[in-house]
Amino acid sequence: MQKILRILIIIAMLITCYLLILAWRDDYATTKPATTPVATNTNDVPAMSAGGDVPVISTAQVASVPVQTGQLISVSTDRYDIKIDPVGGDVVSASLKQYDAVLGGDEPFVLLESGQRGRTYVAQSGLIGQDGIDTNAGRATYTSPQTHYVLNETSGTLQVPLIYQKDGLTITKTYTFKAGEYPITVSYNINNATENNWQGQMYAQLKRDDSADPGLDDKGMMGMATYLGGAWGTPDSPYNKLKFKEFNDDELKGQDKDGWVAIIQHYFVSAWTPSGNFDGQFYSRSQNNEHFIGFNSPVVNVPAGKQMTLDATLYAGPKVQKELSGVADGLEKTVDYGVFWPISKPLFMILEMLYKVLGNWGWAIIGLTLIVKIALFWLSNKSYVSMAKMRAIAPKLEALKEKHGDDRMAMSQAMMQLYRDEKVNPMAGCLPILLQMPIFLGLYWCLVESVELRHAPWILWIKDLSAMDPWFVLPIFMGATMYVQQLLNPQPSDPMQAKMMKIMPLIFAVFMLFFPAGLVLYWTVNNLFSMAHQHLVNKRIEKQMATKAA
Repeated sequence: MQKILRILIIIAMLITCYLLILAWRDDYATTKPATTPVATNTNDVPAMSAGGDVPVISTAQVASVPVQTGQLISVSTDRYDIKIDPVGGDVVSASLKQYDAVLGGDEPFVLLESGQRGRTYVAQSGLIGQDGIDTNAGRATYTSPQTHYVLNETSGTLQVPLIYQKDGLTITKTYTFKAGEYPITVSYNINNATENNWQGQMYAQLKRDDSADPGLDDKGMMGMATYLGGAWGTPDSPYNKLKFKEFNDDELKGQDKDGWVAIIQHYFVSAWTPSGNFDGQFYSRSQNNEHFIGFNSPVVNVPAGKQMTLDATLYAGPKVQKELSGVADGLEKTVDYGVFWPISKPLFMILEMLYKVLGNWGWAIIGLTLIVKIALFWLSNKSYVSMAKMRAIAPKLEALKEKHGDDRMAMSQAMMQLYRDEKVNPMAGCLPILLQMPIFLGLYWCLVESVELRHAPWILWIKDLSAMDPWFVLPIFMGATMYVQQLLNPQPSDPMQAKMMKIMPLIFAVFMLFFPAGLVLYWTVNNLFSMAHQHLVNKRIEKQMATKAA
């Protein structure tokens, strides 16, 4: 029985390591070489929905015509440095001021960009349809009173107007930024001063190529690969992932006022959500190694001499659950803990509370370890008592082995009788490991997915708990603690098992070399607490057994 249990523990530990290894670099690809900035593609305009007098715009491939964009419009807020292209009025660059591109660097993290580093990832919107100003033949060109806008934190709000005028039609596309917030309101005011009705619809979409996730640039050779692709949600179906290779499969078919579409990468997300004044018809498509996900509004009619406003919300920033939940229902689920979300989410809530008290995520992880140990104290104590008794009766087991020799049946019966007499449960020794495995995996995804832990330092050489230990000190120390802990356990009677158990700390130390330092810190501190607990239990049981023997 004891041999089987040890083998099961080893298998469980190896399976855990295997599952974690699968999350390392499954989708990792080499970043494309840098190219010159690309011009607006005339194929970007989505297909119109058929019906009534609205024509269907073909999305077939046409030759790309270079467009002279002129000077980009720059916007600076407390959260963003943004560039807007007057042709189309698209956001072609978005730098996040509160997040460094790499640990210790001076440059902000660039989420949206248009070809500067060989990567295209932009937020587009426009007006299409019978009288739309954006077609496959070309995008509308706007003018703006200024080329540079700066948010005044005293007022708290900044509006950036883009104006299009033609034959009595005035369309004002306005970006509204607010201090301390990532959501950006994009509105279209359609002022129809012509003699005819204006008919069209608004669209908003995200465009991205196949380049690698830049969030992994500073994670080293073995950085953790998380999901990179599309996502969408509605109140009835809050969170759905859609891989780039599935963008042409017509899987995305939703329509709702409170829905959203997004592109997700490591720690960051960009998303469009329609405003409550219209239902969004969602779509996705891919062409020429570029992927589009977005929505169209219903067709609207603006009578002659009247005006109408359509708007939507753009979010381009970190995956902070509290901020995302206020943008659209289900958008906070882009912080994707996978199947371990019932464990990861409570763990992060506890970590966040500890961080507010301790002011450091490393100490918060140590505090979490202590809380987990206290929560599992009763079960762990029973396990350690059982293992201490197994350790104490080891000489009796050896005596039985010598007495019965190769008679396996007699040996098994004698062992079971000894376990009953000493009130020992061999299976209880599995509990600490088996209970820690799901918590270990849940914390792994918590570290991988929570942007709050990105570039979070602990002490001395640990500058980023979400990345591997640069000097491998923690993994080596963790392996040492596993070895010492094994010495406190009853040793296997089988020589082969004994050798396997001795090399397990080395195997785990090698596995942990490239894992997040925060995860290794948790496992190391857990081992230290377990060693102290088990040492005290061993002393107590040894004293009891000695008293009983006397």
